[in-house]
Parts: sequence; structure tokens; C-alpha cells
Amino acid sequence: MNWKSKWKLGKAYLGYLTWAKLTNICLLYVSFYWSKITRSPKIKGLPTAMSIEPTTGCNLRCPECPSGLRSFTRPRGMLEKTAYHKIIQESASHLSYLHLYFQGEPFLHPDFLDLVTYADRKKIFTATSTNAHYLNEKTVAKVVRSGLKQLIVSVDGATQSVYERYRIGGDLSRVKSGIELLIQERKAQQSSYPQVIFQFLVTGKNEHEIPQIRQLAKELEVDELQLKTAQIYDYENGSELIPSALKFSRYLPLKNGKWKLKKEIKNKCWRMWQGAVVTWDGDIVPCCFDKDASHVMGNLIRESLSQVWKNARYKGFRQQLLQDRSQIEICKNCSE
Repeated sequence: MNWKSKWKLGKAYLGYLTWAKLTNICLLYVSFYWSKITRSPKIKGLPTAMSIEPTTGCNLRCPECPSGLRSFTRPRGMLEKTAYHKIIQESASHLSYLHLYFQGEPFLHPDFLDLVTYADRKKIFTATSTNAHYLNEKTVAKVVRSGLKQLIVSVDGATQSVYERYRIGGDLSRVKSGIELLIQERKAQQSSYPQVIFQFLVTGKNEHEIPQIRQLAKELEVDELQLKTAQIYDYENGSELIPSALKFSRYLPLKNGKWKLKKEIKNKCWRMWQGAVVTWDGDIVPCCFDKDASHVMGNLIRESLSQVWKNARYKGFRQQLLQDRSQIEICKNCSE
């Protein structure tokens, strides 16, 4: 863990924190713990964190990703700026963290960096996740100027042959070139942001390259390297993507040849009190595990956030979490 990077991110986050936002966070914490004690959902305050999806489109074909597989059953498309402005305007007073990502490659949205700047000017901490194929000489200056505070780059291999096993269709040399240009531009503008985070999704196909990815991160001067466990669909029967080093796995083998989640699913989930996920067309879903939007709580284009956040559907979902979370399909493969 790079404490210098954490400090810079913390400084940026606290710099945008207001008394109203802090009060809202406290209300959410009190609501969450009171709900756990009483086993009855209470909600005070509004989301302090939110993920908004710029697009479902992606240039790669990663095998455990609905965007990569083109396997969505929900509609596909791009976020409209007017809808986005409405959501941000309604959320600015209480929203402290915005992840401009859910599924897809956000830089495919033609106005993506304008979306970042709009939220930054509203004093909201912004982050995004990318495969970095669209960082180039034309875009890096605007990325630095946009106000983006955190750029999470998915890099799942230190060599092209390993990288392309998961990031199918990807070009590692293009990723490295883009990161180099961004770091150079950040230095030229004498800025600390965005902080660049390498995210290495550890699988059975790339775990042997962990030492090399550490070295590559050092050479490119990225701010932090995160080794992340991979979510595997149909993990019960095993998968070649489950790493042999079980400390990097979300799953454990059973004696009968099956696999199980490493973490026990408990009847609680802070995510359901602190934040929400919004699809490109305005649907609000519980969390990032609901990739196909199977639990739509409302629509922020047609309804206000305060209406949706405290409606009967959301209350019923939180109630199910507190009673028996194992009965919710999207929770069955959750690392929370």
C-alpha cells in the first residue's frame, strides 16, 4: 500500500467535504447500525457515494465481464449529459465520492472528461476505471485539467502474451505509452492528480507475473499497485481463472471438488446504506454486483433521488438483506 498516494487522495477527498456532507455520512452510519441492531431498515440521509455509468460499450472482450462478452440483457447505450446534470445537481450537497464507471470503457463516451469536470466544479471527488487504451497525446492534458482525482487502470499482465489472455483485444504497449504520457503531463502541469492506480486482477493465468507487474508499476511511476481478487461466474465448479495462491482468491476448494466463497455472507451490507449505482439510462440499482440491473429501485431521470432512495422497493430490498441475504442472487458472489 502506498501511503503517499493514500494521503493525497485523502487530502483531495477532505478538501471537498462540507459540514452538510459530514452530517449526511453520520446519519447514514447511525441508520446502518441501528438497522443491524433492530433488523428493520431505517434510512436517514442520502447516498454519500455513487457510481454512474457513462457507457456500456467497451473496446475489449474480457471473459468475465458483461461488456466484454456483449451479454447484457438490459439496454445498452451512453449517458446523456442532461440526465447526468440532473443527477449531479440533486446530489451535490450530500455526495462526497463519485465513481464515473460501472460497466464499459468510460473514455468511449465522447464527453467523458466534461462529465468529470462538471462534478469536480460541484466539489465532488471524482474517480474512474479504465483500460487506458484512450490515453494519448490528444487526451492526457485534458485528463489532468479535468479535476479527476483517481484513475484506476486495469492491467492484468506484465507481458503482452499474458495481458491479452484476459484483456482480449488489448495492447499492453499502448497502455504503457498512455500511462507514461499522463505521468509526464501531470508533472508538466505540476499537479498531483489524477493519482494513477494500477489494478492487477489476479487469476490463474497471470499470478506468476506479480513480481513483474510490481517492477512495471515502479518503472512507469504509477502511484499505487493494487492486487485484486477476481469475481468468477459459476465458481462452484472451479475455473482456470481461480489462482493457485488462495490469498488472491475469493473462493476456497471443498473436499468434494466444489468451491465456495471464502467470506461468509452475513445479513448486513454497508453498501446499501452508503451508496448506489446508476446505469447509463438512469436506473438506480443496489450495487456494482447487479451488472444486469435485475434489481431496479427507480429511475433518476423520471424521479428524484430522495424519492427513490427511501421508496418501498428499496426498503424491501434492505429488509431482505437484514433477514436472509443468501436468498438474493447478486449477493451470492459478493466479496463485501
